[in-house]
This record gives sequence, C-alpha cells and structure tokens, in this order.
Amino acid sequence: MNILITVALTLVLAGAAVVVFTPVPSRQAVVLSVYGILLAALFMALQAPDVALSQVAVGAAVVPLIVMLAIRKIDSLRAARRRQR
Repeated sequence: MNILITVALTLVLAGAAVVVFTPVPSRQAVVLSVYGILLAALFMALQAPDVALSQVAVGAAVVPLIVMLAIRKIDSLRAARRRQR
C-alpha cells in the first residue's frame, strides 16, 4: 500500500509541475482536468472515496469548464475591443 501511495504522490507532484509550467491558458485548463483525476486517484489510494468522488466532480470537470469559459469570454472581449479601434 505504501508503494501505491508513493506512486500516486509522485504523479500528483509531476502533474502539479506540468500545470504550473504550461504557458497557454486553454491547455492549462485541460492539464488541470488531468491533474484533478490524478488527485482523485491519490485520494482513492488514501482510502477516501467520498473525497475522490468530489474531486472528480469539481476538480476534473467544473473548475476546468469555468476556466475555459472565462478564457473564451476574455478572448471575445479583446476581439470586440480590437474591432472598436
């Protein structure tokens, strides 16, 4: 069991680094979704299935969706501002 937790922690650490060092915000949202799944796997390894289920619902689905919608809105506002000039 300790090996499984160690592997899950290592994957979460690597996933966090990938999220931080991804320069394009839209790609970062997709990587954030994968990171949420990695966190859910860690929570399952730590025998916390309720927390893992919440993480899948919120961290792997809702938060990346909100980030993508915000990016899309910002891009459309910037495009509208360029057209006004």
